[in-house]
Amino acid sequence: MLSILIPTYNYAIDQLVQTIWKQAESLSEPFEIIVLEDNSNDEETLQKNKSITKLSNCHYYLNKENLGRTASRNMLAKRAKYDWLLFLDADVLPVSDTFIQKYMANDLSKIKVAYGGVAYYNTPPEKDKMLRYRYGMQREAKSVDERLKDPYSIISQNLLIDKRTFEAVNIEEKNAYGLDILFSYNLKKREIPVLHIDNPVYHLGLETAQVFLEKSLKSIETTFYLEQQHLISEDTRPVQKAFLKLKKYHAISIFKNMVRRLEKSMVKNLTSKKPSLVQFDMYRLYHYIKLKANA
Repeated sequence: MLSILIPTYNYAIDQLVQTIWKQAESLSEPFEIIVLEDNSNDEETLQKNKSITKLSNCHYYLNKENLGRTASRNMLAKRAKYDWLLFLDADVLPVSDTFIQKYMANDLSKIKVAYGGVAYYNTPPEKDKMLRYRYGMQREAKSVDERLKDPYSIISQNLLIDKRTFEAVNIEEKNAYGLDILFSYNLKKREIPVLHIDNPVYHLGLETAQVFLEKSLKSIETTFYLEQQHLISEDTRPVQKAFLKLKKYHAISIFKNMVRRLEKSMVKNLTSKKPSLVQFDMYRLYHYIKLKANA
């Protein structure tokens, strides 16, 4: 029995819901699809999304204020009537026509969490979205074997999880970007195994480089906040590990001064059609160092 849960903010989910609904209908398992608008305000999108209620077992709700993705997921989980929750982001589409079947084919009595992965179309987007595309292709679109090297590095845009497990680990409702790291950390801390399967979704909603840079820095700020609140360890994320390495070799000031001089040229590169992920990592690390210096 499956509850498919989709939080959204000003993004049309009618195509996703129709695709998922057709697949779920073909199975004998009871299911429901619940969509939660997080105080969206685009009227055209709202009308499209409301249309899903014409489908059986589909439910639609609207937050009266913007709560953020984490709190919205908690609300969705509370509304869900089944024990298994499949969380999907609004801006995805299943790669496979048997996407739902592949999840439900697993012995659910023996697992708590399953992650199917993420994929990207091979056709590159326009120039101003190349940073997000390149990051996704090189850092997120991984095979099962690659994911197993770091099994708790998961993205909640395509995640099957037992309801009780979700409620135990999704404990922070701060409206902030980048809370997936805490979710993963809590799974790891509780030693809850993650089953990795080859069942990806295409990530469609690529942000511009400028928006992605802003979100990435907000994610660094969230990491810093979680670390300061002792909710994660100081070596959880790669950016934290890089900082500790610089600290070990007394190279923080050297790195900080170097990036300060190169910052404008780095931003120019990151918003170009050939962005460097090495420079992207340096840019985020520089921001983290400044946060640490002001703590």
